[in-house]
Amino acid sequence: MTTQPIDRFLDYKSPEGGCNTGDFVEVPLGPRKVLGVIWGVGEGRFDPSKIRGVSRVLDVPPMGQDMREFLVRSAEYTLTPLSQMVRLATRAPGLFDPPSMRKIFRMGTGTPDRMTPAREKVLAVLEDYGDMSFTLKELADMAGVTSSVVKGLAKQGAVREEDTPRDLSFPLLRHDFSGVALEGDQNGAALELREGVAARAYSTVLLKGVTGSGKTEVYLEAVAECLRLGRQALVLLPEIALTAEFLTRVEKRFGAKPAEWHSGVTMTERRRVWRMVGAGGAELVVGARSALFLPFRDLGLIVVDEEHDTSYKQEEGVLYSARDMAVLRATYCAAEVVLASATPSLETWANAEAGKYKRLDLSSRFGEAQLPEMRAIDMRSEKLASNHWISPTLKAAVQARVDAGEQALLFINRRGYAPTTLCRACGEQIGCEFCDARMVEHRFLKRLVCHQCGETKPMPIECPSCKVEGKLAPVGPGVERLAEEVTELFPDARVAVLSSDLFSSARALKEQIVSIAQGGADIVIGTQLVAKGHNFPNLTLVGVIDADLGLQGSDLRAAERSFQLMRQVSGRAGRAAKKGTALLQTFQPEHPVIRAILSGEEEQFWRAEAAERMEAGVPPYGRMAGIVLSSIDVQEVFDLGGEMARLDGPLRAIGAQVFGPAPAPIARVRGRHRVRLLVKAPKNVPLQKALTKWIAQFKIPNTLRLSVDIDPQNFF
Repeated sequence: MTTQPIDRFLDYKSPEGGCNTGDFVEVPLGPRKVLGVIWGVGEGRFDPSKIRGVSRVLDVPPMGQDMREFLVRSAEYTLTPLSQMVRLATRAPGLFDPPSMRKIFRMGTGTPDRMTPAREKVLAVLEDYGDMSFTLKELADMAGVTSSVVKGLAKQGAVREEDTPRDLSFPLLRHDFSGVALEGDQNGAALELREGVAARAYSTVLLKGVTGSGKTEVYLEAVAECLRLGRQALVLLPEIALTAEFLTRVEKRFGAKPAEWHSGVTMTERRRVWRMVGAGGAELVVGARSALFLPFRDLGLIVVDEEHDTSYKQEEGVLYSARDMAVLRATYCAAEVVLASATPSLETWANAEAGKYKRLDLSSRFGEAQLPEMRAIDMRSEKLASNHWISPTLKAAVQARVDAGEQALLFINRRGYAPTTLCRACGEQIGCEFCDARMVEHRFLKRLVCHQCGETKPMPIECPSCKVEGKLAPVGPGVERLAEEVTELFPDARVAVLSSDLFSSARALKEQIVSIAQGGADIVIGTQLVAKGHNFPNLTLVGVIDADLGLQGSDLRAAERSFQLMRQVSGRAGRAAKKGTALLQTFQPEHPVIRAILSGEEEQFWRAEAAERMEAGVPPYGRMAGIVLSSIDVQEVFDLGGEMARLDGPLRAIGAQVFGPAPAPIARVRGRHRVRLLVKAPKNVPLQKALTKWIAQFKIPNTLRLSVDIDPQNFF
């Protein structure tokens, strides 16, 4: 099977010296040579004289049977061509290159005789990426300079040049070192996880613990047991910004840093990780969702930290849920899966309730830390000045914390300065030229940005519609506008803004988070990014600006996500000895979700939410698939969508229903019109087979794209 978009196996003659099932090979395809994997003996249906030969077998460990079975099953489940899954599993640069020596470049200790803008760019890249290594071309390209600039810095010692084997094993980790002394239910949970790993059999465990309960230390005990047994472990994190603190904890716990796999890792390092994972030279990998497709030699444990997080769902290309794929992968390699969360997804909660997953609960915070007190601020009784969003009650609470030398966090789940820019002369809302979405003002960048396609343009002086100057006004708050208000209300406070689009690199974002944790800010203003597992010891107050923001809309997971987000954000407060408080600004204090957040009656909330989903026959008590048709021709997508809705016999045969076609909530993205159909089916029916049979009835024009999303997480 090649990595090219040909959804069938190809026959090739074995090379001189032979090859085996699982070998990675280079094969001719047309005029090119491409990467492939030997899947088995050829079918022999072709004239032997016309069959081309394998060019060479790559000098890397073969793909194991467990990995091949996982890729086949993943392809079947997600309705993705197997070639695309193989491509996902071989996304590392230089796999064709033989093992050899190479020159790498790192940050040096010398000082340049003179500084130029080009030299500053090179040193900035090295500083951003810490101790990672680069090839000459990679460093020059990332800095946007010529290779001579790098060589000049190397001559002066500001950049260190080394000759090293192309791919080195990662340092061995200590297996027997005991980290933090666990207590109570933490110790019991760690013991059960270790026993699960030692059994060398598939199992999935929900590790549910309140924020700050020591979940990380508990599952690191399972990692230690896995490494002691000589097997490999994988820890998935939902956000690249979390890796800095986590890697520090791992290094302290095991004596060395693990392998990293995410978008912030250099291509040179990616190749090293891919090869060492397959050769057994990497015991522990910490990574993003795509790390699931690394060629582990003997994977014994997969941890999905913050398993409820929506970023585990891949929304472009191969559409898959890393949480679900982790469970699937573990079944083929006899591994234990740990799904860790303070606010698990309803799917995971339901699987634990049904006995499919084991459940371990951590009910109290670790050490002296206590859960924060949670209260609502009823905005109907607060008096706010025009274009202000911080209530007098919240302002007083923030001021008290700043005066006490403590930190406060203000949370708003909107990036940018304002979600809408309105012309007061004609009422025009500035939208994206390529999408049916409003452009968001980003005042720090002095640009308007479309959060759907990424299109940007300078902030206009006049209205694009009526051409009147001086009438464009921001409507509603974003994180940048809130920062402006905070600076006005607290002029003497040190303010830090945490939003992913305000940092030039992942390393810069990590450094800001470390700075905040060390007391580098009095007031932190953040988006959803701050809810994801960060530990700020001196932070004792969390203020949620608009707790009602996620409660509206037709998304079946709206209540669940609001509950999770509010509980996670509130959990940033009081994680050390000082007691914390969380204040939620709301116009609906009597709303069931707000009441559940404040009361802490989590099980009651999950049961009520589960009952509603069960009655409606939707996940996790039913199955869903989203079909998105897109084309530059709006009539073309509606015509095909209508035809598909009419000819739904294969779906009706399994008791499934088709809803639509209807314009997607954002009906045009990147200039393409989008139409959705939604398929809803009973829980235990062969949905994928029915979908395949249904779609096969239609001839899809080259101008139209059709994508199938099994178990969709959003409906945009």
